[in-house]
Amino acid sequence: MASGKRVGYVVVGLGSISQMAVLPAFAHSKKAKLIAVVSGDKSKAARYAQDFKVSQALTYDEFSQCLENPLVEAVYIATPPGEHEKYAVAAAKAGKHVLCEKPLSATVQQARNMVNTCRRNKVLFMTAYRKYFEPSSLMLKKMITSGELGKIDIIHTLFSELRPYGDNSSAWLFSKKLCGGGPLTDLGVYCINTTRWLVDEDPIAATGVSWVRDKRRYKEVEEGVAFRLDFKSGLILQGTAAYSAAFSSFVHVHGVKGWAELGPAFAFEEERRLCGKVAGKWFDKTFKAMDEFVLEIDEFADCIRQSREPEPTGEQGMRDIIIIDAIYRAVKQRRTVAIKY
Repeated sequence: MASGKRVGYVVVGLGSISQMAVLPAFAHSKKAKLIAVVSGDKSKAARYAQDFKVSQALTYDEFSQCLENPLVEAVYIATPPGEHEKYAVAAAKAGKHVLCEKPLSATVQQARNMVNTCRRNKVLFMTAYRKYFEPSSLMLKKMITSGELGKIDIIHTLFSELRPYGDNSSAWLFSKKLCGGGPLTDLGVYCINTTRWLVDEDPIAATGVSWVRDKRRYKEVEEGVAFRLDFKSGLILQGTAAYSAAFSSFVHVHGVKGWAELGPAFAFEEERRLCGKVAGKWFDKTFKAMDEFVLEIDEFADCIRQSREPEPTGEQGMRDIIIIDAIYRAVKQRRTVAIKY
């Protein structure tokens, strides 16, 4: 394909995130084109293929057919995390580049296999963290990296959603096999990855505590978890992820020269506010809601055309799974656990 042509994508998994955000993003893209959709339901795949003017609608069992399509260069994986590995591995072996939703997998071993398979087959592998491209997050990162806030001492971050028993939440969210855990894997991964990206540092130790109040729904996974991550620089991260509180998220960064708070930090449907106080002066800036997903798929398309490594890589997504695993072990063992990458 000529370098000026749009990169052809297949989207695997047509759940709520694909319906609300991923599929519509292709209509706004000038660098990516949706070629095929894959679902466990043939009629569902056909319906969305028609809605988004896609030529190929397949079931999961037919996934290999789209890998044989020369127009497909990249695979966007949006299935439950426990199913990511098989599609990423198949795509890599077929020479297709992989853009995978977070969390990258349900287990560390799955993540390692995905990373290693993409590396062996020399395909690009990107974890779908849209915050790397969203203006308010970029502004907060610039404040940190420029030294405007001084040395960062403490970061507080939270992501919560209310998922009471009997609501219409997808069953896989409460399956350890399919999700790897509860809100820590589904929501806390944003808190972990965003903090690592903001300060460009990985934690070295984890502690945590989890809770379950509604035992009717939360039989396999936690309902909420509070955790602490320690960094070699001395930075302390205090994080919370929960399915027991209203939809909310924030990142609050405390430096020796000032502080800044971004909220809602992780929602893509709402405007966000970055405010704080630096050197005794208040600041407050509002950012309108935007299509963060088109930024993500276009960036990966650019990486493919320019043959350059994407950010964040699959390796970064794997590191988040390693950190999450350490938090769960810390909760279970009731002690601080060293994080080894």
